[in-house]
Amino acid sequence: MTDEKKTILVVDDDPDAIAFAESVISDLGDFNVLTAEDGEAGLTIAKASKPDLIILDITMPVKNGFETFNDLRKFEDLKDTPVIMLTGIAHDSGIAFKGKDMGHYFGKEPEAFIDKPVDPEKLQQEIKKILGIQ
Repeated sequence: MTDEKKTILVVDDDPDAIAFAESVISDLGDFNVLTAEDGEAGLTIAKASKPDLIILDITMPVKNGFETFNDLRKFEDLKDTPVIMLTGIAHDSGIAFKGKDMGHYFGKEPEAFIDKPVDPEKLQQEIKKILGIQ
């Protein structure tokens, strides 16, 4: 077992959402946290850094979270990277959308699908479960 720090990539166009995620992550321990403001930048960073986990917003400019999730699955060294999807779609539109829906459409579900506003404890639980943190 290695003591190397895990890397988490947070992709969201809202600076407040990024700061929130960074705060939630820092409360769990010492991680390398990388950030991107849109899906295209997120893909570029993911290809270069091979993060242990990606936290991905859905509604973003340039490349939305659905497109980014789908593109991640096209790269051999990223296709199995765990993803937590964050979305305000239900809050903004009243239309519920879940990870199983993504599984039907993209052939793979994200590891977690969390509606905004995000409960920090729920996000921490998902991160711990995915990364195997006690």
